[in-house]
Amino acid sequence: QVQLVESGGGLVQAGGSLRLSCVASTRTITMYGVGWFRQAPGKEREFVAAISWNTVVTDYADSVKGRFTISRDNAKNTVYLQMTSLKPEDTAAYYCAARPGISRSTSDYKSWGQGTQVTVSS
Repeated sequence: QVQLVESGGGLVQAGGSLRLSCVASTRTITMYGVGWFRQAPGKEREFVAAISWNTVVTDYADSVKGRFTISRDNAKNTVYLQMTSLKPEDTAAYYCAARPGISRSTSDYKSWGQGTQVTVSS
C-alpha cells in the first residue's frame, strides 16, 4: 500500500481558492491512479475528482466540474487539487486515495491519506 499525506486545507471565504496537495511518502505513486474525495459531517464520503497515472484520464463530480482541477507531478510524487470559486457547500474533510486505474467508488481504493479540512465561509 501507499502512504499518502494531504495538505493545503484551511479557512477561505466563498469565491476564494485553495490548492490541496497529496504526497506519497512511502513509495512512488507514479503508476497509480489517484482520487480526491470529501466528507462533510454527518454525510458519506463522496467522490470529487480522479486522475490516471499518465494524466490522460481525468474525472470530476458534477458538483465541482469547471471549478476544481486535478493534476499531478510524478517527479514530485504529488497530486494536486486546485479549487476555485469555492462555496460553503464545499466545506468538508478532503482525502486522497490511490489505486491501479481510477474509480469513483471509495471501496475500490485501499490506500488513503488522513485528510485535510477545508472550510468555506459565506
